[in-house]
Amino acid sequence: MNEISATQLLGQIRTLGKDLQPIQPNVEPAKTGFNDLLKATLNSVNEAQQQSAAMKTAFENGTSNRSLAEVMIAGQKADLSFRAVTEVRNKLVTAYQDIMNMPV
Repeated sequence: MNEISATQLLGQIRTLGKDLQPIQPNVEPAKTGFNDLLKATLNSVNEAQQQSAAMKTAFENGTSNRSLAEVMIAGQKADLSFRAVTEVRNKLVTAYQDIMNMPV
């Protein structure tokens, strides 16, 4: 069985990390409203999750030319973006509740 040293593993992660781009919606915020920006962000997160699921399935079936590290990074990237969107949603709900509880 092949042993992977920590140095080799870190080198592979750094190499793969250079190719990754953060998930960003394809909308110019200056020309659109908050609603459009939110929709674009949700669509980007959904696309990342679908892409990650497709990569995982292809890797499990042996039909992918991607390495395990690439598949795992795509999964973590999709998970992190989903968590970020969930936190934004929670903050929006809290802000809405605070506004609704303000005395008039």
